[in-house]
Amino acid sequence: MRRVTSGADKTLQRVLSGNADAAIRFDELCSLLESLGFDKRVSGSHHLFRKSGIEERVNLQRDGKHAKPYQVKQARAVILKYRLGGFDD
Repeated sequence: MRRVTSGADKTLQRVLSGNADAAIRFDELCSLLESLGFDKRVSGSHHLFRKSGIEERVNLQRDGKHAKPYQVKQARAVILKYRLGGFDD
């Protein structure tokens, strides 16, 4: 299991807390997903993240400097479902 880099730890904690989905910066969420091993592909304004062994794809779009709150929620659901980010069993 891949461990998140220390720079992404704070973002991971904020995403998992669910307290401030509208305040998660787009670039920080993209970096977090990449640090978790997701591959990024950009198609227009859509940033698509996929990872081998993960059924879901995460689609992100900018909302100014921030990620769209419902997409932060979707990313959180994938992180929790697949226990990404260095969780112990």
